[in-house]
Formats: sequence, C-alpha cells, structure tokens
Amino acid sequence: MAKVNPAVTYCSNIHPGESWADVMHNLNSHALEVKQRLKSNAPFPLGLRIAKQAVLEADDHAIAEFRQWCEQHNAYLLTINGFPYGTFHQTRVKENVYLPDWRERARVEYSKRLGDLAVALEPGAERISISTVPIAFKPAFNDADWPQAIAHVREVAEHYRDIFAHTGTKLVLAIEPEPACVLETTAEAIDFFARLDLPDDLRDYVGLCFDACHQAVEFESAAQCLQQLNDAQIPLGKVQVSSALQATDEEIQALLDFDEPVYLHQSVARHSKTGELHRFTDLPEFAAACERGDVFDECRVHFHVPIFLQHLGRVGTTQHFLRELLPLVDKSVPLEVETYSFAAIPENLRHGSVGENIARELEWVHKLLF
Repeated sequence: MAKVNPAVTYCSNIHPGESWADVMHNLNSHALEVKQRLKSNAPFPLGLRIAKQAVLEADDHAIAEFRQWCEQHNAYLLTINGFPYGTFHQTRVKENVYLPDWRERARVEYSKRLGDLAVALEPGAERISISTVPIAFKPAFNDADWPQAIAHVREVAEHYRDIFAHTGTKLVLAIEPEPACVLETTAEAIDFFARLDLPDDLRDYVGLCFDACHQAVEFESAAQCLQQLNDAQIPLGKVQVSSALQATDEEIQALLDFDEPVYLHQSVARHSKTGELHRFTDLPEFAAACERGDVFDECRVHFHVPIFLQHLGRVGTTQHFLRELLPLVDKSVPLEVETYSFAAIPENLRHGSVGENIARELEWVHKLLF
C-alpha cells in the first residue's frame, strides 16, 4: 500500500464513544464520510482514539473486523490517541482527563495494552505513535512523585521495545505537553527527557506529541520549539494540528463567551504593563483576574477551534502558529488534526456538519503543504 508523506489524518476523539462498537460506528459513520468528501484515491490514514473500555473489548473478532474494514476501504492505522482514558464528551471532563496519570499503574497497563492492540490492528506497520498525558495535572503533582512516574514511563518503553523485537513495528509513546500540566512548556518537556535519561536501547520508544494549540497558548515560537527539540534529540511521535483562541485588547472580554462546563480551558495572558505571562487553569480564573482590575493586552485560550479559521466570532485564533510550524516539520512525522471541542463551540458560531468541517480542515493542511 503506497502511503503519502507527510501522512495527514484527523483524531477520532471528536466523535463521542468509549466502546469498541463506538470505534467501528465512528469509522462507518464519520471516517468514511470524510474520506469521500476528500475525493482521494490515496490510502486513508486513521487517527483512532481508543478508550480503556474499547481496549478491553477488542478481541480477536474485533481485530479481524477492523483489518477487513481497512482492506475494504483502503485505510490504515497511523496513530492512536491514548490520552483520554474514559469518558471524553457530554459530561464534565475538566482536569479528570489526565486520570489515571503517570503515577498510577492503570496508566501503565492501559498504555501497554494499547501497544499490543496497535500491532494487532496494523500488522507490518513500520511505526505507530500513541499519544499520552503530560505526566499529570500540575496542581496535583509534587517532586516526590517523579521517581514513580519515570519508572512507569520506562516500563512502557521496555514493553514497546519488546514488541519491536517480536513484530518489527516501532511504537512511540508520544507524551503531549499541555498548559497547567507537569509538562507544559517546551523547556519543561526537554527537562523531562533529561530527567528520564533513557538508555540507548529505549530512546526510540518515547517521544513527544507536539500539539500546536498547546504551545501557541504558551506564547512559544514554532520555529524555536522545533529547533530546541532537535538540539535536545527529542523525537516527534506526531504533531497534533490544532488551533487555539487568541484575543487582544478590547477583544479579550469576548473570550468569556467560550466558557463551558465540559473541558478545561487553560488561559495564558500577557500583562499590558510588565509583559509578564500570567497562567490560569480555566476561564473563570481568568475572568476573576480581569474583575480584580488586572489589564492584559493579549490572551490565548486552550480551546481547539477549526484550523481553517483566522477568526471565530469576535476573537481570533492562533492559525498563524500552524502556518509557521507545519512547513518546518519533517515529512516523516504524522500530522493529526485534533479539533475535538467542535460541539463545545457556541452554537451560533458553528457552520456546517462535523464531517464538512473535518474535511475542510484536512484540505487546509494539504493546500498549505502540497
């Protein structure tokens, strides 16, 4: 099967569902629609979100069904989102999305089983990345937790090394920095890999999932991030192609229109006088700071919005970060569009169906890169 580089897909975490039946339903109801809208004869890469429930339900029959589906529809498994462990839609997720975190055995066992499942779903694959949480939610973590977290990540790396020895498929545990987490900035990610200090035979099995929305929220430079990671010899397991909310001056108050009860919307605001960055765990905290009289000239918010938009209602987006980033990414790195919060966008700002928006996002990436 001839595959296109860079491989561009979308993450199925935009679709609700925790069971294996949900995985297959989303493929038949949504992935096929997107593939048809793209009108391409090229093999279609899949970015699957596979929850813990689905992992447990994926028996030999389910695996055979998936492989037959891929053969029938000219598709293949490119990457797995192993970040959300349980329910991810239609209920309060917020900081619980990081649980279980890397201090807990449940995260280790889940990540191992995802690796076992990945090579069963796509036998003969050269490389499959599996993204995961950035160690833990920062307010819940302290320095005494590091030894346990590091030991757990190493254990999964050892398991992936053993899988490679038996199958020839290289699995990459792709740790995904995110605002308000233990790994938040690129500098913190680099420090973590130094702390992890993997031996040579494990280094290929742990990398980074670079989420563009997250690093844009941190006011980072795309080019500098990539250069710093390259200098530190930290591999990219994948890049999540995503865009955040961005507002300046009088637009800033309009960000509060995006406060909603499901997801955590970490906010980073630049003080208008000092230029310092102030970090807030969620939009209500940012609103409280504004009410106290703090004045900011720019604020960026962790809210994944359609990547083809430069503006959404009364505010802007960090699409400019993607325009800088994507042409610089090595063509061997998978690209995964991840606009999971489409249903959380205020209804008056949504245009078109989910399938229409996903296809339009993928087309936007293709036009930028090809």
